[in-house]
Amino acid sequence: MAAPGTLLLLGLLLTAPLGLGRRPGRRPPPAQGPLGKVAAQEELRLPQLAGRWFLVGMASRCSYLAEHSHRLEATVVTVTVLDGQSLAISTFRRLDGTCWEIRQRYLPAGARGRFLLKGRGSRVDVVVGETEPSSFAILYYQRGRGVSVKLYGRSSRVSDAVVDKFEQHVRAVGLSEDVTYYFPTYGFCDSADEFHILDETKP
Repeated sequence: MAAPGTLLLLGLLLTAPLGLGRRPGRRPPPAQGPLGKVAAQEELRLPQLAGRWFLVGMASRCSYLAEHSHRLEATVVTVTVLDGQSLAISTFRRLDGTCWEIRQRYLPAGARGRFLLKGRGSRVDVVVGETEPSSFAILYYQRGRGVSVKLYGRSSRVSDAVVDKFEQHVRAVGLSEDVTYYFPTYGFCDSADEFHILDETKP
């Protein structure tokens, strides 16, 4: 079994920055704050998101991420469309030389391009901000009042024009280059053994 710190680091890099906690038993309020003002990609077709993606960059004010940014590892994501409206996400990355897989489910949140990620922690709201499915995707994540922005590419390297788009989205939610991190472009994992799977889709 992995140490608690191991799972914390895995979860940190794969969801959103920690935000304000909520009292147990209370129904989470709808998305508000930064993501309430973010427009989702128009005419988004979910099947176009299916397949393999590389995590290129991430912007977040999470202090844990800042302190451990030197430990960022190459990260690859596979996306499968379920029932025409949900996304099954498998994320692969190394930790101390071992490949891990994290399984998550993005559920529809009532509007095209908006999703709800339910895991073992509080809810995370997800918005597909902009995508050219053959090239890149920029997604926003909000937990509580904390927000992060992630850039995914169909290859581990993207053009300068795509990086510029990403940084524009980052600034649009009040983040800056000081809290923007770019991931390694080598050392990717494609699979993990049964002892290194963190399944967030199970109750």
